[in-house]
Amino acid sequence: MSAASCLLTEDQVLCSICLDVFTDPVSIPCGHNFCKACITEHWNVNVPYQCPNCKKLFYSRPELQVNTFISEMAAQFRQSAQQKASSSEQQAAKPGEVPCDVCTGTKLKALKSCLVCLDSYCETHLEPHLTRSGLKRHQLIDPVENLEGRMCTKHDKLLELFCKTDQMCVCVLCTYSDHKNHDVVPLKEEYEGKKAELGKTEAEIQQMIQKRRVKIDEIKHSVELSEEDADRKIAEGVQVFTALKESVERSQAELIDTIKEKQRKTEKQAEGFIKELEQEICELKKRSTEVVQLSCSEDHLHLLQSFMTLNAAPPTKNWTGVRVSPPSHEGTVRRAVNQLEETLSKHMKKLFEAELKRVQQSAVDVTLDPNTAHPKLILSDDGKQVKHGDVTKNLPNNPERFDSCVSVLAKQSFSSGRFYYEVQVKGKTGWYLGVIRESINRKGVITPTPQNGYWTIWLINENKYFALTVPPVRLSLKSQPQKVGVFVDHEEGLVSFYDVKSAALIYSFTGCCFTEKLYPFFSPCNNDGGKNSAPLIISPVNHTE
Repeated sequence: MSAASCLLTEDQVLCSICLDVFTDPVSIPCGHNFCKACITEHWNVNVPYQCPNCKKLFYSRPELQVNTFISEMAAQFRQSAQQKASSSEQQAAKPGEVPCDVCTGTKLKALKSCLVCLDSYCETHLEPHLTRSGLKRHQLIDPVENLEGRMCTKHDKLLELFCKTDQMCVCVLCTYSDHKNHDVVPLKEEYEGKKAELGKTEAEIQQMIQKRRVKIDEIKHSVELSEEDADRKIAEGVQVFTALKESVERSQAELIDTIKEKQRKTEKQAEGFIKELEQEICELKKRSTEVVQLSCSEDHLHLLQSFMTLNAAPPTKNWTGVRVSPPSHEGTVRRAVNQLEETLSKHMKKLFEAELKRVQQSAVDVTLDPNTAHPKLILSDDGKQVKHGDVTKNLPNNPERFDSCVSVLAKQSFSSGRFYYEVQVKGKTGWYLGVIRESINRKGVITPTPQNGYWTIWLINENKYFALTVPPVRLSLKSQPQKVGVFVDHEEGLVSFYDVKSAALIYSFTGCCFTEKLYPFFSPCNNDGGKNSAPLIISPVNHTE
């Protein structure tokens, strides 16, 4: 029996009605075999009685008897198939995979789903669809669940068309009812179109991915450059502070040596005085002994003869005006600190020169915008100079123009990164310079503070400089700037002003929050009867050496 079963093909033990291994197989007069339940149900529905395979008609319903031989062969085949399935665990349907609808017991992983049968089949139960001519015409697709969802719920027909008008899948009968006269195409045609769109979308997505990878590389490169810059700044800082530390230590040592040297001279002087005094004391003690001895003598002649020599004191120095005054250290520490300050100033100057040189690398070309200029301002043709005139020009009062504050903005605006420009202020007794945000109020009285969108410094009365914060900060400058550099780091929230000639920092606004475009801001202030007639001049940047 076992040997015989090995010669059977799977096709010989499958019922052509249920497509499963025979259960209670019966043979009908034409010689074909079916499951008893399958053929019984088939004949209960279809009259006259006909063989489902060869279509032979039987005028009387054949009596059905279980074919024990085929039954035994089918049972053994089923057992062999189950053993094979159980020994191949990788074929068993895992969570998320589509199981075979025909398998009993352990459900194997389905390889295909049939859109006609509305079932999914494993390798074993798929065989009839690959070998039988009638089943070969069925449409097989990759295994999917919920095959019922591929049927029209209204007509119980396969969804094989697509209504472009309503953008939905329909069956053939739908085109005669709800979707009559609509733009309907075969499902495959719409599938190809949508697939092409998906291909285009995928290409766009890949392009977006590539752009983001490039951006990642750009960001990484920026981080590397930032790290290199940070290392350079750390090295520079360590070098500067090391030099400062050495200067402080050297100044401290020199101060200590100076004070100690004065102390040593004082001690040496005191030692000389003490030695001289001790010698005189020794002489006086000696004379005292002689006087005592003489006073005890009973020899009248000896006492009188010796009295004249012993009565006079030995030669000594007049110590009344002799003093050892502690050395004066007044000014010693101050002079040492002043010297250290000079050294520090030299280092600071070098630092500011290096800093100015770096910010000058962000120089931009700036020109004045006549549409924003106050009517009393006079602009040069090249847009590089502005001064105050005494005549109010008849200009349109457009929203961009200042109507009270004698100011003008640059044409250029900046919303990211860094920028730097220089303005000559030579010969002026008053001016405002800085940057403003785009939405500032340009009409009426203006209070130029960071809260109102102004980051500016102000010169008033020739030598009074202020940073216009709340409250204003009076600036102490060693010299009057002839040219002012303005530097902005948008991301850092920094606005710095420099005296270009001395390479000194005038003032920095830090921790600023820039949420809008920034415009360079210029105000030459009033003419002041000709005292302040010099123009503000936007100058080309000559990089410091």
